[in-house]
Amino acid sequence: MVYVVGIIGFFIGFFAGQLLLLKLLKGRSNEEVLSDPYIKWTYGILNWIFAGMGAYSFVFLYQYYFGA
Repeated sequence: MVYVVGIIGFFIGFFAGQLLLLKLLKGRSNEEVLSDPYIKWTYGILNWIFAGMGAYSFVFLYQYYFGA
């Protein structure tokens, strides 16, 4: 069950990261985002960090409340 909770947390974290990127990259064009390596690496890593934090927090809360 911990794996299921971790996967759900990963998807929710990834979705939250996408929403954050939507706000942060609102004024930039598609060409600018795709051609600038700094933007790709910085914001790309940021989204994966959110996904990892979502998975970690969901598993932590599951273990805290259900003691698995």
